[in-house]
This record gives sequence, C-alpha cells and structure tokens, in this order.
Amino acid sequence: MMQLPASLPNASSYLGPSPEGEALLPRAGFITLSIVMAMFTVPAIVLNSTVIVVSLMNKQLRQPLNYALVNMAVADLGTALTGGVLSVVNNALGYFSLGRTGCIIEGFSVALFGITSLCTVALIAIERMFVVSKPLGPISFQTKHAVGGVALSWVWSLIWNTPPLFGWGRYELEGVGTSCAPDWHNRDPNNVSYILCYFLLCFAVPFLIIVASYSKLIYTLRQVSAMGCIEGGAAAKAEAKVARMVVLMVVTFLISWLPYATLALVVVSHPDAHISPLLGTVPVYLAKSSTVYNPLIYLYMNKQFRRYAVPFLLCGRDPWPSEEEGSEMQTTVATINNRVSPS
Repeated sequence: MMQLPASLPNASSYLGPSPEGEALLPRAGFITLSIVMAMFTVPAIVLNSTVIVVSLMNKQLRQPLNYALVNMAVADLGTALTGGVLSVVNNALGYFSLGRTGCIIEGFSVALFGITSLCTVALIAIERMFVVSKPLGPISFQTKHAVGGVALSWVWSLIWNTPPLFGWGRYELEGVGTSCAPDWHNRDPNNVSYILCYFLLCFAVPFLIIVASYSKLIYTLRQVSAMGCIEGGAAAKAEAKVARMVVLMVVTFLISWLPYATLALVVVSHPDAHISPLLGTVPVYLAKSSTVYNPLIYLYMNKQFRRYAVPFLLCGRDPWPSEEEGSEMQTTVATINNRVSPS
C-alpha cells in the first residue's frame, strides 16, 4: 500500500496499492471511512440541492438577504460532489485513484468550495448585523450589496487557493492518502509561508468577523430589550432566540474547522511531531461534515426556506403548516429600525 508522502510524492502513490508498502489502514478501516463519508455526503447533496431547487422555483426566496444562503448551498454542494464523492470512492478502493493531476484538481476544487462556504458563513454574519444594527446608518440592504458579498466570497477563496497551482504551496495527499488538500507537511519555507497566510486569512479572519458581527447584533437586541420598546416581551424572546442560534453557529463552525486549522498549525510549527494518518484524517472529515450542518442550521431553521423546502422533500406534506413566519424577529428588526439610533 502507499505511504503518506512527507515531501515529494512517489508516482506510485497515486496509482494504487504498492505490494511492498505498509498499509496505512486495514481494509476494514478504509471501508469504514468510506461508509462514514457516504453518511455525510448523501444528505449534503440532497439538502443543498433542495435549497438551490426551491430557491429557483419560488420567487419569494429570491431576495437579497437569501443570496448568501443559496451561495453557501452551492459551495457546500460543490464540496460534497468533489471532496465527498471522491472520498467515498477512494476509501472504498483503499487508495487515491486519480493520479497526480487528479490530486491537484481535487485539492484545488475542494479547497475553493470549502473556503467559499466558510467565507459565506462570515458574510451571513455581517449581513445580519448590518440589517439589525445598521452601523452605517439607515442604508437599506439591496441586491447590489448581496451580489457583491457573494462575489467577494468566491474571489477571496480563489485568490488564496490558486497560489499552489503556481508554485507557492502545493496540493498533496492527506490523512490516509485517499484525498488531497494543501500540503501541511512540507517544511520548505515557501510552503510554510503559504500555510501560515492561508490559516490567518482563510480561517482566523472569517472567525473574528463572525464573532464580532454576532456580538454587535446581540448587543443591539439587548439595547432594544432594555428600552422596553416592544410589548409582550417580544424583544427578550427574539434576543434569546438569536443568542441560541449564534451559539449553535459558532460551536458548529469550531467543530467543523478548528480541528483542521489546529492540525495545520501543529504540523507547521512542530514539523517533527508524529501524527498518525488516521488522526490526520479526522479533522478532514469534520471539515467536510459542515456541508450537512450548514443547510440544517442556516436554511432549514430558517422558517421562510423551511416553508418551501420541507414540502418539496416530503412530496407536498408540511409538518408545520400553521407556523407564523419569524414574527418575533421581524418585529424586533422593525422596532430597531424605528427607535435605535445607529452607532
């Protein structure tokens, strides 16, 4: 079987099992990984495809504030179709089957879609903060703002995932050797500098944006609640609801991406540290699992999307036909717009 390359790969590493090499995992281990990845990939494809289809079918969903949600579904679907499906197939085979060129293409594609999705999570946080808190004054959120944000998420991801194609960093086999990603193991200063920039600008910056945006949003809701300007405790209810949602979003973000980012930093800062291939694979799978968490949290917990997506999935049946559509939050936002001065 192939070995995980520590530096330049041997061509045979991409061509299948090597009879003289030591297996990174027993056969049952590869099959188990294939099954686990399938359990993430199939729901991710179904859920994200549903979001895209119902958005195209229903004009009510094609609003500027929903552009980022649909963009995230597109990026997550791309991750599932490239990284997810290939991981299922390659783990079933027990080796990476597409050769060196295929490794570069897969690594680039998965990284492009994955970072776009991650940046879109930050974009959603910014949009929600601007709509509720209005830090720049009474500026309405328009189509041009939504399109600009979506375009920026793709451009930012493209900027930081293309350098390995031109010599700054590179894409290489990772974990048990059935998928490809930026090379965290290479100790060349050129590669290390890329990985450090990648971590800072594609993980740390989006995470700080998420925390700052949601902190501002919750602060604004608390101001409204303290003013007592909404009858019946609607502000307090909306504040608690948003706080729960924010905690859920941040926790799932960290579960999905923090282990992967931590692994990269550990490998770069402690190049002599021994990390087993299986241990190195777990953060990869957690990152790819975000393709399932994202639609569940951001879309199917969104009553407007759920109103159309659930009947679509259940062939017309709707378990929540009588639910009011986000009245608490709508009331809160309306009150903030009228009574809270922009900071």
